[in-house]
Amino acid sequence: MSKLYREYHILGWVYTLTPVRCLLLALVGLCLGVVVLRLFTGYQYVTNLTDQTPWGLWIGFDVLVGVALAGGGYSTAFLVGGLRYQKYQGIARSALLTSLLGYLLVMAGLFLDIGQWPHFWRPFVSCGYTSPLFEVFWCISIYTTILTLEFHEVITERIVRSVHKYVVKALPVLVILGLIFPMMHQSSLGALFLIAKSKMFPLWWSELLPLYFLLSSFFVGSAMVYVESDLARRAYGHEHEHWIMKGLTRVGGRIMIVYLLLKVVDITLKGEWNLLFLNTLQSNMFLLEMVLGVILPLGIVFSKLADRKYGLLAYSWLVVIGVVMNRLNCVFTSMYVTGDYFPSILEVSVSIGLIAAGCIIYSFFVENFHILGRRFARQVNVDKENVRNLI
Repeated sequence: MSKLYREYHILGWVYTLTPVRCLLLALVGLCLGVVVLRLFTGYQYVTNLTDQTPWGLWIGFDVLVGVALAGGGYSTAFLVGGLRYQKYQGIARSALLTSLLGYLLVMAGLFLDIGQWPHFWRPFVSCGYTSPLFEVFWCISIYTTILTLEFHEVITERIVRSVHKYVVKALPVLVILGLIFPMMHQSSLGALFLIAKSKMFPLWWSELLPLYFLLSSFFVGSAMVYVESDLARRAYGHEHEHWIMKGLTRVGGRIMIVYLLLKVVDITLKGEWNLLFLNTLQSNMFLLEMVLGVILPLGIVFSKLADRKYGLLAYSWLVVIGVVMNRLNCVFTSMYVTGDYFPSILEVSVSIGLIAAGCIIYSFFVENFHILGRRFARQVNVDKENVRNLI
């Protein structure tokens, strides 16, 4: 017999505590402790960053990877609102929530990486218009605000209902703005590396880096939507129809074909095919990234394997892993060849804690708002006879 989990009611809000969620809460607590230590003591006791390696795990993973994986919101919005693919309407809300949480965690990562964090407000009043990073900061800030306003359509269905109709009227404008800004900062993140030509391994550096970052954020967005959908199925028993998810992943697959073709043409025009077979860390990591994260997923999504759930799940996880490798390779493998930097355990604990916080907040919203359907989601194996009212 499966173990039943207790459901807690607090002021009308519902939350279910499971062993996994207790572990996530513990990881969040550890993260908060490290964050306090970092804010009051600086970098020296928390990170392994130096003047020679100023970008570490918090930029490479929390920001670059986080922004890419949060692309499911704008890519799904583009399909539903821009191309009028209404068959994907049912997954739009969960994609929106995942993206919103992703960008909030990205903002947290950016804040923690600021050396003089009390001066975080300065980019809002000081115009560094010649810097791609300034544009990235502003676009991410504005887009996070737009996502928050869009999500108010969901929130105002339950609380502050009087403003719901006004939020609905504003949605078309918000959706349009929500397509413009992510395309700007996704590509600008790639543009940050254009000035590092002398530092980066040639296979990763290209004039097309902004386009590569934009395209990869789009196809990893659809993959993340499927991963999130599978996790929701396991936790809440909610499942989208297979043909819808297959269509969504194949849209991402077509974008991936364009990405792969551009890579092949780019390497050919620069005459860099010989660099693929040097049998060095960098050449091997590039090959692994392309085979594991691009070529193999394409072989799955456009084959009969995509007719099975495990096929689409394998495709989605491979794409996610491939894009994570790409962003980390751009920051670390392509530039830090001397091994001067390796993240400390405290840096890792912060990144894991941020992910844990996102999972906890996501589960709260799907259990208290209409995210996965017209009913509030309930944890599988919840003990409906043993509900505890705390307040």
